[in-house]
Amino acid sequence: MVSSKRIKNRPVTISDFLLSLVAPSTIVLTLALIGLMAGVRFDDPYIYLCIISFLLSYIIFREMRVFDAWGRGGIKTHLKDLFLAWLVLVSILLFLGYATKTSEEFSRRVLLIWFFVGPPAILLIQTFAHSFISSLLVTRENMRNAVIIGVNDLARSLDGELRLAREMNVALKGYFDDRSLERIGLSETPELLLGPLNSLADYVDKNRVDLVYITLPMIHEKRILQVMDALSDTTASIYFVPDLFIFDLIQARIDEVHGIPVLAVCESPFFGVQGLLKRLSDIMVSLVILALISPVLLMIAVGIKVTSKGGIFFRQKRYGLDGEEITVYKFRTMKVAEDGAHVKQATRNDPRITRFGALLRKTSLDELPQFINVLQGRMSVVGPRPHAVAHNEEYRKLIKGYMMRHKVRPGITGWAQIHGLRGETETVDKMRQRVQYDLEYLRHWSLGLDFMIILRTVSTVFKDPNAF
Repeated sequence: MVSSKRIKNRPVTISDFLLSLVAPSTIVLTLALIGLMAGVRFDDPYIYLCIISFLLSYIIFREMRVFDAWGRGGIKTHLKDLFLAWLVLVSILLFLGYATKTSEEFSRRVLLIWFFVGPPAILLIQTFAHSFISSLLVTRENMRNAVIIGVNDLARSLDGELRLAREMNVALKGYFDDRSLERIGLSETPELLLGPLNSLADYVDKNRVDLVYITLPMIHEKRILQVMDALSDTTASIYFVPDLFIFDLIQARIDEVHGIPVLAVCESPFFGVQGLLKRLSDIMVSLVILALISPVLLMIAVGIKVTSKGGIFFRQKRYGLDGEEITVYKFRTMKVAEDGAHVKQATRNDPRITRFGALLRKTSLDELPQFINVLQGRMSVVGPRPHAVAHNEEYRKLIKGYMMRHKVRPGITGWAQIHGLRGETETVDKMRQRVQYDLEYLRHWSLGLDFMIILRTVSTVFKDPNAF
């Protein structure tokens, strides 16, 4: 998963653009080669498949940031991101083939080989392309010298990023700071401290410094203006790196309002293409699951009617997207249907739970009607679990950032649930932990993360000790 401190919408470099085309091109070429070797005639259906695969893979691999910041996450991270993105692509293609009834027009042997060969081919070509593009762009002739103003945690993070991003062609010379080596923690590497701030302009002029990064805290406005004034007689490009990470950033991104730059420090992850992908994946997953489990839904409905008095469904008001009230459906598992100002959470051995309801709650089958909520657009397959309105009103006053979890649609399962935070939250600390996991989900969202949560939910649902 990406760092919670990463800012989206950074400028796209030439290498970024070229590398973003490698995976889609490899996917199409691999399909064409496999078809050619199998003697398949490449007519209209295959041409359409190539076009759709190219466009979808470009969007999916870009939005899931596959191979983003190459080399920082290690081979395991790249492999995980690649296979998750490939799983999303294949799932969408299979769904499209089923929905349009065109799957019979393709050779199953060709598609099966393609599904297995695709990821290794992408990894191989991507590795070669990254090395080749880097060798073309990274040369001594176009290397740019840089210095950093101020020594702090932000400056050290920037230092590490500049050294890893080889395609930027930046050579970091060192730091400028008015404090001593001991105070700023550079006593073991004194050569990195180039001098005090009053010597900055002279150094920049004499050593052909191209880039100056100012990482001084925003409270030092006077010193920042002095640095800007001193550099006004040089040709160096100046970048101010604000210490925004003092805030609890959620989906931070750079944007503009009619030319005025703005920085979102707390935003929903589902904007633009990402929102469309999230909604499409919700519709696709919920339709497939509802089609598969329809006999199970019927049997559960009969079981509820036979074993206890009352309705089949339990309807309760919850908070949804942007804190608006929604009606959530569940199979009834209790003798009562509480939905007022005071709602008691279910507890272990709760006398209100019916015998059949206990089985449904233990296996999470009582949650299945919420796939109807997903189709209605009220919920998502994956997201923060919705709480009763009464609980929301209670905990929003006790837990900082509680309402931020409502910046997205609530989910049937979520990041907190696969980490064991499911069921009763008898203490404020347990609810606080659940909220922290929900906010982590917002910071790190990707389609790959959603699919991973779904898979882990399926694998753990029948052995969750917190289900009752």
